[in-house]
Amino acid sequence: MQLLKPLRTILQSKAFSLILIIITCLYVFINVKLINYQSIYKESDINFNGIVTHIKKTTYGYSITIKAKEKLILYTNEFNYNLGDKLYIEGELELPTNNTIPNTFNYKEYLYYNKIFYILNPSKIVLKEENKNLIYKLKTNLYNYMDTFKSNNYLKSFILGDTSYLGNDLYNSYQINGICHLLAIGSLHITLLSILVLKLLKKLKVKDSTSNLILFIIIYLFLLLTNYQVAILRVYLYMIFKFLNKKLKLNLSYLKIFLIIASLTLFLNPFYIYHKGFLYSYSISFILIMNKDNLKRNKLFKISLISFLASIPFNIYFNYEINLLSIIYNLIYVPIFNYLVFPLSFLTLIFKPLDNLFYLVIENLNNLSYFLNNFTLGIIILKKINIIILVFYLLFMIYVIKSIFTNNKKILLILILVIMIHYNINNIIKNDFYMVIDVSQGDSSLLYLNNKAYLIDTGGVYNKDISSNTILMLKSLGIRKIDYLILTHGDYDHMGESFNIVNKFKVSNVILNNDSYNNLEQELIKLLNKKHINYYQGIKVLNNRFYFLNTRVYDNENDNSSVIYFKYHDYKFLLMGDASSDRELDILEKYNLSNIDFLKVGHHGSDTSTSEYFIDKIKPKYSFISVGLNNRYGHPKKSVLDILKNSKIYRTDIDGSILIDLKKNYIKTYSP
Repeated sequence: MQLLKPLRTILQSKAFSLILIIITCLYVFINVKLINYQSIYKESDINFNGIVTHIKKTTYGYSITIKAKEKLILYTNEFNYNLGDKLYIEGELELPTNNTIPNTFNYKEYLYYNKIFYILNPSKIVLKEENKNLIYKLKTNLYNYMDTFKSNNYLKSFILGDTSYLGNDLYNSYQINGICHLLAIGSLHITLLSILVLKLLKKLKVKDSTSNLILFIIIYLFLLLTNYQVAILRVYLYMIFKFLNKKLKLNLSYLKIFLIIASLTLFLNPFYIYHKGFLYSYSISFILIMNKDNLKRNKLFKISLISFLASIPFNIYFNYEINLLSIIYNLIYVPIFNYLVFPLSFLTLIFKPLDNLFYLVIENLNNLSYFLNNFTLGIIILKKINIIILVFYLLFMIYVIKSIFTNNKKILLILILVIMIHYNINNIIKNDFYMVIDVSQGDSSLLYLNNKAYLIDTGGVYNKDISSNTILMLKSLGIRKIDYLILTHGDYDHMGESFNIVNKFKVSNVILNNDSYNNLEQELIKLLNKKHINYYQGIKVLNNRFYFLNTRVYDNENDNSSVIYFKYHDYKFLLMGDASSDRELDILEKYNLSNIDFLKVGHHGSDTSTSEYFIDKIKPKYSFISVGLNNRYGHPKKSVLDILKNSKIYRTDIDGSILIDLKKNYIKTYSP
């Protein structure tokens, strides 16, 4: 006990907190920024032995995490093995790629933060030994048991924290409404589990000291089952330190315990500093602790308000938007989830006849969330911020929340002013640009001039959502609507994603080409009429800037593509759609084109377009080819690349999205 006295003195000192913060920051900085972690494997390795540690079902098959010499991600259409199984795998290693559309999810970075350096493409999988690990067996049995429920996907989310089964549409719906935190497990799960365990142990007349030990073991097992979910880890560590604080009479404040837990978490994994769950959970918890004395009255509303304000910086940083109505939505959803959904999920797992009731409750809540998505009035899209502005926002929000409870109402006016400045940043700092968007084997480009957005084609790949990244990028650039959606023609790879764009983003006008409407275009027109969106056909000139080089109506969709010519100061742009060499000849006969600065090459570099005669006449300085990696058509053709050899060629399969900053006169690529 003599050792406790100096320990109390150290822990209770003001210097301890400061030193702990400095040491933690240095440790995180060294590990994250200075150390370049490398793979043990070589890219030529083809034989692997490993244990299955995570199985995730995706839209296209399975994503499997294998613990070999280091962690590997394996993708396969079929997988008939269980967690903990030891496998022998033959296959090729593939380096993960960066995001090719700016400000969207970077899969390569995500894997690196999880110490995963390669994706393994298997050609052969052999079971060496079935699982013998108790935790893996328990988790496998739980998953198999949950699969017998109608509400299986919801049980996996609310009990095991596996939200991958919920689907992107549902998750995005909750995220837009600012309530997606309810889909993940957190402190309430631990509270419910603790109450159940302690009540049971009390009935069995187990001593308090023994009950606490049993509880810690059970919660730790739950932590293992949930793959060390960061929110569960925080609560678990808090329980331990709270117990030690009381048992050893350390007299530590809630805030000091919180700092110790946060530091310990980052020492366990410094890359948690990039983890959304860590940032949201710890930031909101920190601010709630700082304001705990103000939560005695109207607790639910105040927690909802604090959580909303504290999450604003991260919502801007990650999602590029905030929803003012989320305060109200949380007041509705939080009590329902806390007192009905979460308890009912545990009860349903125990009493299977409750399955239909639980499913009905969740489905109605989901439908309500989808309905609330229609109320876009409270959604404010804000341009992406850098890490320095994020820190400023966070510190400012801490001050705002503190000031609100000291009746300093002026701070709200300052907050509104800051948001208004951010909201109008594109009007304050103007930027004009043209971007060829990487949409795989398809076409899409964005022109942003005088704060007006022109999206030319949307791309389209069957059974794959590619517009979500386009929409996310638009938001990150502070673009809140597409003024003109220009669809060059009716092929799916050019307009397939127009339905998602129109449904999920504000579109003011749609321009179609001048031939008869095909089935796809007719379906889009039905949607446009339903949403009361203006659409036009056969336009020759748009805003005295864009010239649609119409020649005549052809007997095929490609040649009927809208070919667009426009100028920006001294720069000349020519966008060819899928027009063939026959159309190119007609254009040259009708229009006087020469010395084109930027050419959007026709038909993805197909040899049916981009004739040598055409290129000799227009003499492009830069040529952009929108094409998918290793596409089945063999685009772009070598003959076309040879014809374009006197221009600087950019390709989306190699260079990713291609940005031309028209104000600063430079070209930037987003290579995979």
